[in-house]
Amino acid sequence: MRLVRAFLKERKRVHSAAEQARSAACACLATMKNLREIVDRYSSLATRFGEPIALSAFALSPEETEALFSSFDEDYHISRFLHFSRANGSASFLISGEFVTHVAFDPAIRSVL
Repeated sequence: MRLVRAFLKERKRVHSAAEQARSAACACLATMKNLREIVDRYSSLATRFGEPIALSAFALSPEETEALFSSFDEDYHISRFLHFSRANGSASFLISGEFVTHVAFDPAIRSVL
């Protein structure tokens, strides 16, 4: 009986780890899809890559803006192409623990799409 319980417990742990890996993969794909949409939106707002654009211009709710851009900022492969800044008179958003108002994308961001 003890062996059966140990087996079932281990099976559940392995199944749970596999679920977490699948969930992380799905989250990554969703992030990449959102990244493409955000880069497309950025390129329609900016006259050129590298130009700071107000985060409020992306027309997302404050919660969506903070969650989405924080997830981009926490991903090494994406964050190196983003440059956040703060300007007076614009709506601030809490991105990875800092209040920012604008974001600029390097043109090389297209290499990860």
